Amino acid sequence: MTAATLTAGPARGARGGAAARVVRGVLHRLLPLVVLVACWEGATRASGSVFFPPPSKIVKRMREMWLSGPPSHLYFSAEAGDSIAPSLGRMALALVLSVIAGVVLGIALGRSERVLAYLQPLMQFARVIPPPTLVPVFIVLFKLGTEMQVASIVFSAIWPVLLNTADGARSVDPMQMATAEAFRFSAADRIRYVIIPASLPKIFAGLRLALSLSLILMVFSELLPGTSDGLGFELTNAQSQSDLPTIWSVIVLLGVLGYLFNTILLAVERRVLSWHRGARKADS
Repeated sequence: MTAATLTAGPARGARGGAAARVVRGVLHRLLPLVVLVACWEGATRASGSVFFPPPSKIVKRMREMWLSGPPSHLYFSAEAGDSIAPSLGRMALALVLSVIAGVVLGIALGRSERVLAYLQPLMQFARVIPPPTLVPVFIVLFKLGTEMQVASIVFSAIWPVLLNTADGARSVDPMQMATAEAFRFSAADRIRYVIIPASLPKIFAGLRLALSLSLILMVFSELLPGTSDGLGFELTNAQSQSDLPTIWSVIVLLGVLGYLFNTILLAVERRVLSWHRGARKADS
């Protein structure tokens, strides 16, 4: 038996073990979902209530609405472009604006304790104002349409990012800042190489909250008068026609989108912050 054979055996075993762990992890995640859907199907069929259609009927309706297009369009129908695409576009724009403004202002406030102490009560007051109460103000400022919808999302989604970024920037290790000053880092270099990397765990924590708020407020903003497209408009239109399968289809789609976005964000967070976990292990 050669040395190559001896080394190839453990390598194949390690790959096989890793694949088995992945399969077990997927099964453990899917099993509760499969059981839940099966119970849901059985309960709704047994009750026969028109208000709670079975999952099979909901999935069929979702396919008819959004996945009945040609293969050249990845099976997305024209209705998907009229309802899903505008909603995701508004949400993405509002989330990007919230992250940019929240990170910039959060770093500025976090590095100035006096300014943060002055503005902290005002920010906490603005943070807890329910967005629906500000709809008349947004209508006056931006009128009905995409601008008002994006503004209502940004107003609520910015606070988790801003406050968490400020907390992260305030808690930067003084030794790191002293080292940066000893190496004569400019202000921009200190922000880029010291403050932002040290604040990334807090920034991602705020981003997860902002993502959830953006999805919720995206639907709420599209329920307002003057909206002509989007998932919220789809809900309102289905409600006016008592189209319960469509209502449940939109609800299920929102849950799927929320789970998908959160999974992608967690994967990006693990990738970006892998150095942070490695540094903590090295310190311990």
